[in-house]
Amino acid sequence: MTSNALDGAQTRGWAERFAASVYATEAELTALDQQAGDGDFGANLAAGVRAAGLLLDRAAESAGPAECLGAMATAFLDEVGGTSGPLFGLLFQALGRAAGAEPGLTTDALATGAAEGLAAIRRVGDASPGDKTLVDALAPAAAALREAQGEPPAAALATAAEGAWRGVRETASQAARMGRASYLGERATGVPDPGAVGVALFFDSAAETVRSLAPHLAGD
Repeated sequence: MTSNALDGAQTRGWAERFAASVYATEAELTALDQQAGDGDFGANLAAGVRAAGLLLDRAAESAGPAECLGAMATAFLDEVGGTSGPLFGLLFQALGRAAGAEPGLTTDALATGAAEGLAAIRRVGDASPGDKTLVDALAPAAAALREAQGEPPAAALATAAEGAWRGVRETASQAARMGRASYLGERATGVPDPGAVGVALFFDSAAETVRSLAPHLAGD
């Protein structure tokens, strides 16, 4: 393994930090979704990372990035209710597929996977940037990864996380055009989209566990 690619152990660590981030912020995610959704997003995301953890525990220690991301995809596609689970599953599936085509999880593979995941989510969910969905965080993250091709994955993922959090904060001023939040009108104004927050948590967890959403939602 070199600094130019994440190996299986590093990818597994990323998944574990994502799970820890979800558990640490579940109450905040629930509070956000109670204002702009069904109130179940935090629980659903926690169920997804819990199911993914069980699959990763059963995977061989030598499992590569593609296998680790594939386990996450299976967990979210098969075990998580609501609309968010399958959409996150599509992202993990695309990242895993891209990882399988590269020697380790390179920045090029991350860029390809994020772009393909974004396309799949937009195709299935019929959402566009500006609709106040997870697309508003994933689109800038994917763009950042595309622009960072050739850089080490750690640096590229940090830039992707920054883009995702900017997208999250922008959703607070957007009028929802998709999902339950679209029926709430003005009541959802000022509330960041929980799905977008979940995407930002995922990219930020590549480097560290997120303990609280408050600093990220407040901006610079």
